[in-house]
Amino acid sequence: MINDLIQYFKDKKILILGFGKEGQSTYNLIRKYLKEQKLYIADQKENFYEDFDVLKKDKNVTFICGENYLNSLDSYDIIMKAPGVSFVGIDTTNFFHKIKSQLELLLEFFNIYTIGVTGTKGKSTTSSLIYKILKDQNINSLLLGNIGTPVFDYIEKIKENMTIVLEMSSHQLEYMHLSPNIAILLNIYEEHLDHYESYEKYADAKCNIYKYQKNNDYFLYNSDNEMLKKIVKNTNAITYKISLNNPNENDIYLSEDTVYLKGKPIYDKNEPRNLIGEYNLNNIMFALGVSEILKLDLNKTIKSISQFKTLEHRLEFVGKYNDILYYDNSIGTIPVATIEAVKTLKNVDTLIIGGMDRGIDYSEFIKYLNNCQIRNIICMPKTGHDIAKKLKDEKKYIVETLEEAVSIAKKVTQKGKICLLSPAAASYGFFKNFKEKGNLYKKLVKEEK
Repeated sequence: MINDLIQYFKDKKILILGFGKEGQSTYNLIRKYLKEQKLYIADQKENFYEDFDVLKKDKNVTFICGENYLNSLDSYDIIMKAPGVSFVGIDTTNFFHKIKSQLELLLEFFNIYTIGVTGTKGKSTTSSLIYKILKDQNINSLLLGNIGTPVFDYIEKIKENMTIVLEMSSHQLEYMHLSPNIAILLNIYEEHLDHYESYEKYADAKCNIYKYQKNNDYFLYNSDNEMLKKIVKNTNAITYKISLNNPNENDIYLSEDTVYLKGKPIYDKNEPRNLIGEYNLNNIMFALGVSEILKLDLNKTIKSISQFKTLEHRLEFVGKYNDILYYDNSIGTIPVATIEAVKTLKNVDTLIIGGMDRGIDYSEFIKYLNNCQIRNIICMPKTGHDIAKKLKDEKKYIVETLEEAVSIAKKVTQKGKICLLSPAAASYGFFKNFKEKGNLYKKLVKEEK
């Protein structure tokens, strides 16, 4: 299988576009097998190659740096685009068919069974849960993709007939021309609008997860989600509609306290689980669907669900300090995720919000904050400051840093209640990512001050 991939690369004019984690992974694989082949690497960062000794020694690489790094893209045979590179405002017509990704080449050249998971929120939890279910039932599998592991880093470990769980971001899906055997579309909300020309373009990228499926593939989607109700029309695959709210015309649904699959009871929502909240129950329903499709042992699946631990920065309980309970939900980068976190915890007295402005509409979120029972809303730049202008004065605290936010939270949060970090905005521009923000929050919470 890997030989077919290398033959595909051989003697082609290849551009590695973006030299972050995935770009480096692509370079390492190609160079391992094609040591003398000419390569081209483009990155927005000036002189990025100075940070890599291996690049400075490689005489068969041409570098394209700086603001013109996206010029002449139609001159290459293959463009290995990093997920974070945006083509907003660029006409891709002449090179659209040349844009490739590690995920797509995995689907094209490897004889494996793939389960792809995407959605604005919940994809890391759902893909990790499905992977645990497979491993617990001794199915030879890997978890790759947006979860943090470039596919090419593990390409030599992939064997025929393995089952690969792929967390797939919109950026990875945007130029895909193939779809996985089982496609899961959890939800679509306004997100990443700095990367796309419109909300509709963002949604369209997500839908590539099922657009190229065959009639013996499976597509599972959330029929409660407003955007998905609008855009999911004709599908080639065997389709499962999943709903928390409506038993009618759905294949997997919740009725009272029981999850049913086509009328058969398969799960009691009161089973012990670490994945609390309705939105996590929705994630569980998708995992149950996969278990049924693959004809796994249902009792073992339910046991795996009960044992699954919450991922870091996702409604993560940090600890109880000075009789205040602290939770880290730094992954909550859109309003709906923050609202669901508050509803799940139920006892939130202080909420810390704010981050990068990506053009998301906050009007409904502001209305919710003004009418909810949260007494203290600590507002960080940039979005937090904008939201604060429309909040009730007695609720809001305006701060510049996370350090200042935590300091105030320690003073104003009522004993026995919760302080929650759930930004409803991206961390970029202030932090490297949501992980860095969450880690600093946890460190500050634990400091005695």
